[in-house]
Amino acid sequence: MLSQIVRPMVRTQLRLLANTQATRSTLVATIAQWLSFLGVKAEVTELNTQSNQICVSLTVGKPEACDDRDWEQILKNLDQPKTNAETAQAISALTAKQELKLQRLLAYVIQVGDPNRPVEWDALQPQLASLGFSEEMLLGIKSALKVPQALDQLTENLDADVAALALSKAVGIALLDRQVNPLEDKALSALLEAMKQ
Repeated sequence: MLSQIVRPMVRTQLRLLANTQATRSTLVATIAQWLSFLGVKAEVTELNTQSNQICVSLTVGKPEACDDRDWEQILKNLDQPKTNAETAQAISALTAKQELKLQRLLAYVIQVGDPNRPVEWDALQPQLASLGFSEEMLLGIKSALKVPQALDQLTENLDADVAALALSKAVGIALLDRQVNPLEDKALSALLEAMKQ
């Protein structure tokens, strides 16, 4: 599992940063190195501390796995005026059937997050709201949680746009507890594969 491989490496890097005299240059090199593992060429353009946090600005080049046409479209999309409601607009553009599928996919990711315990909606709902879910989407997810979901059925003939929306939200859900278990990893991988179809 990816998290079992990555976590020890992260702890080692953190120890290195704490014990080096060249913390700034080491952190800059580490960020670039970690992004390079993903096939992304990145350069740190600014790094400073603020309110007990590290603020980093990056310049990112076209990832190796990205074709030229997709990269040009990404740049064009980013040049459009920024809105906080982009994901909400994308979700509202879905058909009722697609929205139901999205709700069921996200319910599945929640269910497998801790498959040995029932979902405590009162504790989960504020966390999901912090990820930008609308009240309507939250109600749909809550309803879908009442029924066991099957990943194979959910990803069968899954529309790539729905998979993309689901993946971006599923990553946030999976990371609510700061770890990704094997079932969550399998779900994220299945969504990624569906996006490529």
